[in-house]
Amino acid sequence: MTTIGLIGAGRIGSQVARLAVAHGYSVVISNSRDPETLAALVKELGPRARAATPIEAAQDGEIVVVTIPLKNISSVPVEPLAGKVVIDTNNYYPQRDGQIPELDDESTTTSELLQAHLPKSKVVKAFNHIYAAELTTHGQPAGTPNRRALVIAGDDPSAKAMVTEMLDAFGFDTVDAGPLKEGWRIQRDTPGYGQRRNAAELRRDLAAAKRYRDL
Repeated sequence: MTTIGLIGAGRIGSQVARLAVAHGYSVVISNSRDPETLAALVKELGPRARAATPIEAAQDGEIVVVTIPLKNISSVPVEPLAGKVVIDTNNYYPQRDGQIPELDDESTTTSELLQAHLPKSKVVKAFNHIYAAELTTHGQPAGTPNRRALVIAGDDPSAKAMVTEMLDAFGFDTVDAGPLKEGWRIQRDTPGYGQRRNAAELRRDLAAAKRYRDL
């Protein structure tokens, strides 16, 4: 049984936790406050879930989901995540995160920033382009016609394979956008962002995506 650690328990984090326990995973959930503040969510999730600190979630998770505001990624523990698959759900919101010059000039991406912070981890971008509520309502069994697809991006093939397997268990096809540097193709304001797409449609959207400077 795989254990998923969650650093962040907001809309996306709590929904990923619900998906995980519903499909046989264990979860260790954390937030920026105290584990006791997650008591209601843990009670809802049942015996496969427990609350912890971010360091404990990083240590205990075999796959760890970082789902906190981008401005806070420097708080993500580094050493406990060495060698692990880390999923980045982030999008850049300047009104929340402040101006980040290397994102403003599009010389890097959100997931590359997290990878730079976690040099020994295997970062995979996922879950950033689906509304949180749809995570637990849009999943379908493998082989279902017109099954919804989600994008991943990452530099490590084995890490992407693990995340693809997890997404399939959660009820979604996967479209691989390529390395982390291609994650911009599913950022805010791109054709595939937020829309329900099957795999073929999502591939077309990725190909049609334009940089902000070209819009």
